[in-house]
Amino acid sequence: LCRELSDLETQNEQMLAQMNQLKEKEKSCQELLERYNFTEWEITEWSEQQAVFNFLYDSVELTVVFGPPIDGDVFSEDPSRKIVSLNFECLLDEEKAPPSSRLVQRLIFQFIESQGCWQEKCPTLYYLPQVLHDISLVVSRCKILGEEIEFLERWGGKFNLLKTDINDTKVKLLFSASTAFAKFELTLSLSANYPSASLPFTIQKQIGNIGEEEISAVLSSVPIGYHYLRRIVSLIHQNLLQVPR
Repeated sequence: LCRELSDLETQNEQMLAQMNQLKEKEKSCQELLERYNFTEWEITEWSEQQAVFNFLYDSVELTVVFGPPIDGDVFSEDPSRKIVSLNFECLLDEEKAPPSSRLVQRLIFQFIESQGCWQEKCPTLYYLPQVLHDISLVVSRCKILGEEIEFLERWGGKFNLLKTDINDTKVKLLFSASTAFAKFELTLSLSANYPSASLPFTIQKQIGNIGEEEISAVLSSVPIGYHYLRRIVSLIHQNLLQVPR
């Protein structure tokens, strides 16, 4: 009987372990689904002369001007129809928008300007779906970054994050923890390819012994990818600020 009970207990432990693994896998799959949801555009106009697409809550507008119509192309959908120009416009009210939204716009337009002449990338309608996909990918990443910054502004105190400040495309994070007797500012330089590359950073130590060496070690251990910025903040809190040094 004792052996049977022991076997049942072992089976229960194995089942619990498997359930936990499945929960982690489900969470990981959900994150991937969110990460790869790139349909960020909406059509607001499609006529014989042009098409207009909006991105990011109508704050970015793309106007695609078509060339002369092709005989028989009633709905302006012939893939070989020429595109004369692609023009992007920022519709964000910068005076009313929060700093995180202004940062997101700067990064999106940084990407747009880095691509050179869009008409060369998209000479006919055939190439338009790929262009919309490429822009959606960047918009999706930058939108998630904006949400991460808003999260840190609201809940940063839980991670010993005293202040989050945005200057152009740089994010300044001021950490302070009395238990670790430490206060320092971490400045991260962001770009439109976030979160697919490590972030250049500078460190300004104010109080205590936590400096560039310790912080660099933590940053180098954070893998790039989904919620990169939040994971950086969380790991700094976890590894450097929770225990007295």
